[in-house]
Amino acid sequence: MSTQTVIKKSLETKPRSTWTFFSNHTHVIACLARDPDMVLREVSNEVGITERAVQRIVQELVEAGAIKREKFGRQNHYVINRKFKLRHRVEKHRTIGELLDFIYG
Repeated sequence: MSTQTVIKKSLETKPRSTWTFFSNHTHVIACLARDPDMVLREVSNEVGITERAVQRIVQELVEAGAIKREKFGRQNHYVINRKFKLRHRVEKHRTIGELLDFIYG
């Protein structure tokens, strides 16, 4: 067995890290900013969490004033409050709008 094959097999069996730089809240906001009419089931699939978790996150974001939910018939439409200040002390001088500009530039 060649050295290259051994290294390749070693990398394949090594467990991959599951952490990400952004929280699920950020992922949900990013999805809804990209498509304000996205169904929460689709957000769930995109973010990789349960639909119930997405519903909880959306409710928390609505209650905090970070997003607004508008109902059009049976369809929800989400409006991101781009002026909403981020909450952690490290980035509280920044807004959701600045974060989204960074992500989607």
